[in-house]
Amino acid sequence: MSPGTRMALVAGLVVMGTASHAPAQAPIAISPPPQSSEPDAAAKTARPKPVTPKTVAKRPPKAPPPKPANPNAEAAAPKPPSPSGPPADIAFGAYQRGYFLTAFAEATKRADADDAKAMALLGELYANGYGVEQNDKKALDWYQLASARGDTAATFALAMFRLGGRGGPHDAKEAAKLLAEAASQGHAVAIYDLALLYLQGDQLPQDFVRAAEMLRVAANAGSPEAQYALATLYKEGRGATKDAAAAARLLAAAAAADNTDAQVEYAIALFNGDGVAKNEAGAAALMRKAARKGSPIAQNRLARLLATGRGVTADPTEAAKWHLIARAGGVTDLWLDGFLQNLAPAEREASEKAARPWLAMLAQRRS
Repeated sequence: MSPGTRMALVAGLVVMGTASHAPAQAPIAISPPPQSSEPDAAAKTARPKPVTPKTVAKRPPKAPPPKPANPNAEAAAPKPPSPSGPPADIAFGAYQRGYFLTAFAEATKRADADDAKAMALLGELYANGYGVEQNDKKALDWYQLASARGDTAATFALAMFRLGGRGGPHDAKEAAKLLAEAASQGHAVAIYDLALLYLQGDQLPQDFVRAAEMLRVAANAGSPEAQYALATLYKEGRGATKDAAAAARLLAAAAAADNTDAQVEYAIALFNGDGVAKNEAGAAALMRKAARKGSPIAQNRLARLLATGRGVTADPTEAAKWHLIARAGGVTDLWLDGFLQNLAPAEREASEKAARPWLAMLAQRRS
């Protein structure tokens, strides 16, 4: 399931009550953003990263008992200690460094010896065209072989292929079965994706309680996406008892992990003191960070903060700049339209000049 698909599912299932535009009469209004606020997010198929195989280190042989020392012999220089621990995984190490031809050659040798991790790595190489010609059918075959031998990452990759119709027909039911299998083996992303299927209620019976349980597992494993999704359930009281403080803690964790939507929502919580101590300066700082990353909602809210001097020093030119950028990104705001019209000509010209690089970038993305 691609990141874009995941966010679309959350957006469609967990309604946050976001206003499409700010009311004209309010000098400052911050409300929760849509679940996917970044424009033109590329939807790339998620893929598992091969896991370094666990190798049991062999116990070194016992050294023979020392011979009696010869008092007349010159002391020999001590030999450097021999390296200990598991042998290096040459195939995966080469893959990590971008030496894909070496990775392919080494993985092929090990796959011939029935090594599931090597088979999963070959699937990864074929799936992405790394060092070989991209070939979904061959990738699917290697993933199937690896999955049949118990490789969790390969099972997850198979689920993604079934969902995306890669290497064969789209099969959502089979994908759900494979996700459940990978999730039962502790694959954090599979747990998160399976939770979204429970939220969606198509391939699996809709079950918000079960979805919340699974999101909790993925969130505790450190998934920012799961933290964000679980926060929305706590915020709305769906599948879990409504808890603004728990939602704020999860949003803070996801925001710290650089999840843009979580940064926007946590900034809103900080500004309003919803589940967390009110902190307008902290809200403004997070809004600025998310705005610079391209979130139209954050750009709009930052523009209002700059226009009114809430949590930040008032700056009419910067406020107008961010309003122009947010408006180009699809966020309308009648109050800020009026604010822009009331600026002195020099300030309006300066804001338009500052916004031009952003507007050009947005236009390029859409072309």
